[in-house]
Amino acid sequence: MPQPQKSRENEKVAKAAGVVGLATMLSRIFGFIRDMVVAGIFGAGLVTDAFFVAFRIPNLLRRLLAEGSLTVSFVPVFTEYLKQRSREEALELANVVFTALSVVLVIVSFAGVIFSPLIVTIMAPGFLRNPEQYELTVLLNRFMFPYIFFISLVALCMGILNSLRHFAAPALSPVVLNISMILAALLLRDLFGEPIFALAVGVMIGGVLQLAMQWPFLIKMGVRLKPDFHFRHPGLKRIGLLMLPASFGAAIYQINVLIGTVLASLLPKGSVSYLYYADRIVELPLGVFAIAVGTAALPSFSDQVARGEFEDFKKTISFSLRLILFITVPATVALLALRVPILSVLFQRGAFDAYSTVQTADALLYYTLGLWAFSVIRIIVSAFYSLQDTKAPMKAAIVALIVNVAFSVVLMSPMQHGGLALATSIASAVNVIMLGVILKKRIGSYLNREFYLSLGKITAASLVMWGAIMLVEIIIPWKITGPFEGRLVFLVGSISVGLATFFVMSWLLKCSEMVMVIRTIKGKLGRRDKGVDFKQPK
Repeated sequence: MPQPQKSRENEKVAKAAGVVGLATMLSRIFGFIRDMVVAGIFGAGLVTDAFFVAFRIPNLLRRLLAEGSLTVSFVPVFTEYLKQRSREEALELANVVFTALSVVLVIVSFAGVIFSPLIVTIMAPGFLRNPEQYELTVLLNRFMFPYIFFISLVALCMGILNSLRHFAAPALSPVVLNISMILAALLLRDLFGEPIFALAVGVMIGGVLQLAMQWPFLIKMGVRLKPDFHFRHPGLKRIGLLMLPASFGAAIYQINVLIGTVLASLLPKGSVSYLYYADRIVELPLGVFAIAVGTAALPSFSDQVARGEFEDFKKTISFSLRLILFITVPATVALLALRVPILSVLFQRGAFDAYSTVQTADALLYYTLGLWAFSVIRIIVSAFYSLQDTKAPMKAAIVALIVNVAFSVVLMSPMQHGGLALATSIASAVNVIMLGVILKKRIGSYLNREFYLSLGKITAASLVMWGAIMLVEIIIPWKITGPFEGRLVFLVGSISVGLATFFVMSWLLKCSEMVMVIRTIKGKLGRRDKGVDFKQPK
């Protein structure tokens, strides 16, 4: 008996999310190794603040121009061409987009290099008080700005491969960047008068290698990107019209983090770095699970909309949100309970002392309060983009931006960098609520009884997990200035007990997501349930 379409599509989303999640987990592991190396060698101060600001500028443009707008605008249109026209026409569209994007990126890269002083002045006005830091930031930004060229083309490759239901290569590409930066920091720092410049070299090498990594997989899927200057192509025009508003809607979290960076430059030194390291911790569950599910869901959403299957579309949205919250809710509880031990074990060494750990933990506390919103927004926005509606996310993003600025200005004085992190969380929550209401008006109710029942069970299991973690602290006392081995034992013990408690409680409460995890593991071991096939969709 054939499976219902809803079940097959949910399995595609779950399988693809698993592939992206595992690849992203590997990337995050290397990312933390990178941050540990950077924190140990360079610490948290004037020089690292300069690098993080310089790197964040092209990185933000990557989110705005590439992942933030191009991918989410390209996938629905490209999928529509694949489903309703022909593969040849879809590949022609890909070539036109590749050519147009390359031209735009060359112009943007040159403009970024030329106007770096102005850009740094706008992004970090506080650096003007220290000419040495300002000049270093400008130099680093000029060198790294062309990174936007390579990484944006990687984003286009990701959109093509994801539409063809290949997810591994794009998700693994950040591993290359992290390895490149690690090796550059360890091996090249003595070659420069200012050692931090080695990291900039690592960024550029990593960008080139990430793009090179996509090519073999594109060829294997029958895609050979080549110049096509048919800029009047109707598909390109549609993508272009979707891209501008999409820039704000998909990248609002990064825009709000950037606002925090700008304002943090006005606070005591180290504030930018505290926010950066805290953001890196939050991006672990956000990147591994939320972005993974959002990336996996967009092609499925676009496919269902292209076929006119709106009831299945709503059910897939509900399923995707449940899948995200199954990880995000316990991750929020764990980060709240273990934020200081996590930061201490990962970063507290060398120039990064206990004081830096406590200050970073303050920012992590307030970022964590918004983790649910950072995660859910990925699914809600993907649903709008599959409908080829980028105006609603843009309007909500503008409101969220205003909220973020207002709360940042109010909170930064009494709470310092912690207030900036809290403002980001509040703004993201406002964004989610607005878009959730608009989407309900657009397609009808999409949060069914199964969603609320699942959320209740996940929350109950997470609260029991929190209690178990508190018991560990009674057995293994925590001391931030204690030896590394003792801090590591405490953290590993707490995480192990917490994970075991959550999964046991999820199983006892019969969470449907836990059932799917067990079923998938059984399938991997060759003990598949009858009628369920988790093979990679072709």
